[in-house]
Amino acid sequence: MAESSAGKVLARPAWHEEGIEPDYRFTLANERTFLAWVRTTLALVAAAVAVVQLVPPFGVPGADIAIGAALGLTALGTAVLSYTRWRDNERAIRRSAPLPHSRGLVVLSTTLAVVVGLVVALLVLEGV
Repeated sequence: MAESSAGKVLARPAWHEEGIEPDYRFTLANERTFLAWVRTTLALVAAAVAVVQLVPPFGVPGADIAIGAALGLTALGTAVLSYTRWRDNERAIRRSAPLPHSRGLVVLSTTLAVVVGLVVALLVLEGV
């Protein structure tokens, strides 16, 4: 059990007690990957805010809001995916099992490709 700064004991998830304690290098590598996902989430949030607040409006009414919302929802999905991937990888490492496959990466990549396609289409319509 870990202690918080207030001295209260924080309960570990049950899966944390499964298998064997992994080499700390694998745990730290998994954590660095998680933090990279968190940075991606923050970048998507920043992009959503920038599109809505800073980019001049497109010729199509509401396009900036739609793109900002798509980026914001993608950030939300990335935030959830980052934790679930970290947890699933940590469990696999503790069990000495193969790392799990995630369909979330395909969904994320596809969503970003659609958003980029929409932005390019809007830019072409604008004549930029």
